[in-house]
Amino acid sequence: MAKEMKVERITDMEKDFAQWYTDVCTKAELIDYSSIKGMFIYRPYGYAIWENIQRLMDIEFKKTGAENVYMPMLIPESLLQKEKDHVEGFAPECAWVTMGGSDKLEERYCIRPTSETLFCEHYKNIIQSHRDLPKMYNQWCSVLRWEKTSRPFLRHREFLWQEGHTMHATAEEAMEETQRMLNVYADFCEDVLAMPVTRGQKTEKEKFNGAEATYTIECMMHDRKALQAGTSHYFGDGFARAFDITFTDSNNQRVYPHQTSWGVSTRLIGGIIMTHGDNNGLVLPPKIAPIQVIVVPVAAHKPGVTEAAAQLRDALAEAGLRVKLDDSDNSLGWKCAQWEMKGVPLRVEIGPRDIENGQCCMVRRDNREKSFVAVADAAESAKALLEQVHKSLYERALKNREENTYVAHSLEEAKALQDEHGGFIKTMWCEDPECEKRMKDEAGMSSRCMPFAQEHLGDVCAICGKPARKMIYWGVAY
Repeated sequence: MAKEMKVERITDMEKDFAQWYTDVCTKAELIDYSSIKGMFIYRPYGYAIWENIQRLMDIEFKKTGAENVYMPMLIPESLLQKEKDHVEGFAPECAWVTMGGSDKLEERYCIRPTSETLFCEHYKNIIQSHRDLPKMYNQWCSVLRWEKTSRPFLRHREFLWQEGHTMHATAEEAMEETQRMLNVYADFCEDVLAMPVTRGQKTEKEKFNGAEATYTIECMMHDRKALQAGTSHYFGDGFARAFDITFTDSNNQRVYPHQTSWGVSTRLIGGIIMTHGDNNGLVLPPKIAPIQVIVVPVAAHKPGVTEAAAQLRDALAEAGLRVKLDDSDNSLGWKCAQWEMKGVPLRVEIGPRDIENGQCCMVRRDNREKSFVAVADAAESAKALLEQVHKSLYERALKNREENTYVAHSLEEAKALQDEHGGFIKTMWCEDPECEKRMKDEAGMSSRCMPFAQEHLGDVCAICGKPARKMIYWGVAY
């Protein structure tokens, strides 16, 4: 008899959240470590999640008119230096190519940490008239940032992402695009990933290097820390001026176009893990799960069971579901634990008694609730249950955020709330960077965003007591 594989336990998140997270990443077979620090191997299951995110998000991008392109991975140092504010922000993270084969290069090449300069070089060549605008480009690629610390999906030296770069005739059009793409990200997180978001603007200190304004979606994780899930930037005409990109407008005047940039990365997968996972492993939102339904035969050695399970799998697949049959020789207990670890949203079991009764047993991953349904109705029942799983995951995550968002009227109160509860702390703020620095230095929290949905919590800044201008969210972030 074949030796049964062992399902390894993972650390409880209440005991050590960081170790729990790492355990899920490795035990659910999402990722592996390479021989280079900070560079990870995306295993097939982990990469399949990214493929589903990419596929569904790309559809939404194309609805806005965006087109996919691909830029070189190397940026000449002279090109990068054209936008000083931009390059200064990335300088500590740049990795440089100095040799070509055995020859020293005349100029260093930076392995792209982001591609604004490459897009600007291209746009200078192809934008001449207002008829050439807008330009709505996006690329799916990897970028390299020489981070000192690393954590799977959240902070890689090389990571996968998309970066949109658009050019517009007017500031109004560019601002509209910046907001539209932030809403595309926000809707995607909520409607596809079941992750509630807070939409808002970054402070001057936290905005993207070279941007006039940066907008963000912020999510709360199980451990009540914040995750910046996506950003959209308005550049004005700063890059256009630096790269001398001009066009002839409808009045036959040479003017500068206005630019945006927007991006999300594989840190979304980290967000999914930390928003929905539990002490049995990964819990995947159905819309991006590589396997939405796992079919498990019960007492597979008995006549007709495996055949019935295969027929059930085929019926679910024909209904458009991503389904797999586990007909391995592992025990039922091992199979259930393994597919729970991998976060499959729905498990369907069928055994001799079920066959007699013309039914199967469906088990939800999010709450382990069981229901018996007729085999003839399996496809429709599975679809309905998957919708319920998505709704349940979203509502649970929203409850976590709402119950762990607090109002503070002083720095001392904000610090006490963070120390005791964690979560998001809302205060009024005067917009002085010195107050922002004090909150970081004394309470350990960075500004997350000034939410679009402003609330009047008082008249004065919680930090300095001067007249307040904005309500702001603070938190400890990944």
